[in-house]
Amino acid sequence: MAGLTIKLAQRSPKQPVKRLPASIDLSATATVEDAKAAIAKKVGLSDHNRVGLFDPATKKTLKDRKAVLSTLSYSELLVKDLGPQLGWRTVFVIEYLGPLLFHPLFLAVRGYLYPAVYPYLKDHVPEPNAFDGPLSWNQKLTFACIIAHFLKREYETVFVHKFSASTMPVWNVFRNSFFYWAVAGVQAGLEVYAPFSWTAKADNPAIDALGLALFLFGEIANLRVHAYLSTLRSPGGTERQIPHGHGFEIVTCPNYMFEVIAWIGMILVSRSPSVAFFITIGSMYMFSWGKGKERAYRKEFGDKYKNKRFVMLPGLL
Repeated sequence: MAGLTIKLAQRSPKQPVKRLPASIDLSATATVEDAKAAIAKKVGLSDHNRVGLFDPATKKTLKDRKAVLSTLSYSELLVKDLGPQLGWRTVFVIEYLGPLLFHPLFLAVRGYLYPAVYPYLKDHVPEPNAFDGPLSWNQKLTFACIIAHFLKREYETVFVHKFSASTMPVWNVFRNSFFYWAVAGVQAGLEVYAPFSWTAKADNPAIDALGLALFLFGEIANLRVHAYLSTLRSPGGTERQIPHGHGFEIVTCPNYMFEVIAWIGMILVSRSPSVAFFITIGSMYMFSWGKGKERAYRKEFGDKYKNKRFVMLPGLL
């Protein structure tokens, strides 16, 4: 079987890949992943995930690692060094770790922290419950919900999710983690466990029961969707299939819908502005991602895919 010769060119001439050869010889069955490995060896990169391959016409990255190059009809590819990489799975584990660290920390230091900061806030917050008193029921329940949610996220990251990309640039971990660590971790943790917080003052069992029911329903349904989605992709694969059931007949991304439902439940349990702020910003990101998924489904599957009007919240978004 004849081999395959692919011409190579710089994707970013101002940041060229050093020692990039003019072309590379591959087997006729070579995949995008094989090409990356061969180029990395030629240019002296120890991690082939740093090699980005791009369509010379559209300048878009070739995402399907298992795609056989001979079937893509490329005679030339653009190449870019993407910089040091970190596994997607590792990045998500780090992201979700922030709230799991900060919420127990604020519980541990609450007897020292809040008496020290209250004099600076007393003109802007309600009168506190006893600084040395136990947590309120809502504070305990909020803590349980936060920890349960992010432990579930960690479990899904390690055992459930199948990622379409192997790695991302190392610097992304700082950008991606900031939102979780700063808002869901530091800001929410500081507010919720204060003896003068809305959480500490909450006193309506009916709202608590509704919030807990929504939280449990949303978390379980979200996990079911993620488990189902993992069955639609082979290990290490990037292929996409049309999902059915589990809420996909209603919206493009029912996992996002159930995520929002769970966080609405947590808002009701906690009465926390910080928790509300976190999911409001998070919903903006999820809506954007959902729109992208809807476009991708329509483009790839055409008439086989039933178009959705709403991507995550029926009648709203």
